[in-house]
Amino acid sequence: MLIFESIKQGAMLYKVDDFGVKNYNFLILTCFLFLVMTSLTLSLGHITYIYEIENANSPVKTYGDAIWLMVMSASTIGFGDVYPITTIGRIAVYTMFLLGVGTLGALGAIFANRIFGFTDTNIKNRELRKQNSDIYAKLLELEKKIDAMDNKR
Repeated sequence: MLIFESIKQGAMLYKVDDFGVKNYNFLILTCFLFLVMTSLTLSLGHITYIYEIENANSPVKTYGDAIWLMVMSASTIGFGDVYPITTIGRIAVYTMFLLGVGTLGALGAIFANRIFGFTDTNIKNRELRKQNSDIYAKLLELEKKIDAMDNKR
């Protein structure tokens, strides 16, 4: 039964806590995003290299230049020393801008979350809300008992 439960929860991608909130496994997410980023860089760099190397005027002369172009595109730095000339190269760079920035942003968000502990604050807030609701329920119970004692007099 435990195996089926872990499959249901995304193969340990997340756990549902007592408050019904999904708490994601940041190590798995980080590894997955790093793999996505590496795959995007290599595949789009390869496509760019294939199409740019055919053009004699292209600054992309080596496979390393194409990878450098993809890394600079994903980070939005774009030094301008290497740039695409062909339409396919430009489409690859544009794709890397869109997907790479999102992937790097997600990685940055994960690290910021870990460093600054935003999750810990959210967990504390949920615990406080649960405690407050427990205290409020107990208060209502005590008020009913007091009212019952007053009615007996």
